[in-house]
Amino acid sequence: MLSQRMKDALNKQILMEAQSSQAYLAMGSWAEIQPGLKGVTKFFFRHSDEERMHMLKLIHFVNERGGFAVIPALEQPVMTFVSLKAAFDQLFKHEVKVSESINDLVEIALSEKDYATHNFLQWFVMEQMEEERLARDCNDKLEMIGDDKSGLYLFDRDIMTMDQE
Repeated sequence: MLSQRMKDALNKQILMEAQSSQAYLAMGSWAEIQPGLKGVTKFFFRHSDEERMHMLKLIHFVNERGGFAVIPALEQPVMTFVSLKAAFDQLFKHEVKVSESINDLVEIALSEKDYATHNFLQWFVMEQMEEERLARDCNDKLEMIGDDKSGLYLFDRDIMTMDQE
């Protein structure tokens, strides 16, 4: 059984994963109307789906452990960006925030000696390490590219395989 504190914290994480999915969906929609960003568009839409799967993983866990997973109302995400770099900066900041939240969950699980939840959360810890690395790599590449259109073309083409490395 989950403690009330853990149920509340996991439901907060469900909200965060849902907001992540919405934010990346909005980024994908914005990218889709920008010329020449088909790879970036697919990247953001795929990440939106991935965050939704994270949310579902949490929902199932909470419900299986005797809690009740709350399906949250969501705020409108940011819909437009001044540049591709700005969108990826937001992506990185968001992933760091999610990592901090996962770490808070781990701390609660350990303080309550809830080893089943601690074990479950280790997948999220590793996933967030990968997500932060990917976001950092994208930002580093965009920083190198600057305003170079040929570099942006290559970035858009290469982003489809960046998260598979």
